[in-house]
Amino acid sequence: MLKQYETVFIMTPVLSEEQMKEAVSKFQDYLKKNGAEIVFEDHWGLRKMAYPIQKKSTGFYHLIEFRAEAQLVKSLELEMKRDERVIRFLTVALDKHAVAYNEKRRRESEAAKAADKEAEPEKKQVESNK
Repeated sequence: MLKQYETVFIMTPVLSEEQMKEAVSKFQDYLKKNGAEIVFEDHWGLRKMAYPIQKKSTGFYHLIEFRAEAQLVKSLELEMKRDERVIRFLTVALDKHAVAYNEKRRRESEAAKAADKEAEPEKKQVESNK
C-alpha cells in the first residue's frame, strides 16, 4: 500500500545553483524511477540553520512530498547518506490529517498568490496617479 511521506533535506551551502539543482533532480529521478508519485515540491533556498553542522551555519533546504512504498524510503535515505552534498535529511510519514492540512495550506497559498496577481494592476494604477 502506498503511504504519503514528506522529506526535507539540507544541502551544503558551498554548492553552486547548478550543482544544487542537479542534486535535487537526482533525488526526484530516484523517486520516480522506483515508482513513487511526487505530490508536491518546495525549494526553500539558502537558510540559516539553528546550529552549525559540519562547521556550516547555512544550507540549501528542499522539501519533497511523495507517495511510495515503505521500503523506498529506506533506500532513498541510504542514497542521501551516500551523497556528500546532503548534510541532513528527515523523512516523515504523513497521516490523513497531515495530508489534509498540507492540501489546505497549498490551496490557501495559491488563492493568496492569485489575489496578489489581481491586485498588482490596481497598485500600478494607484502609483501612476501619484
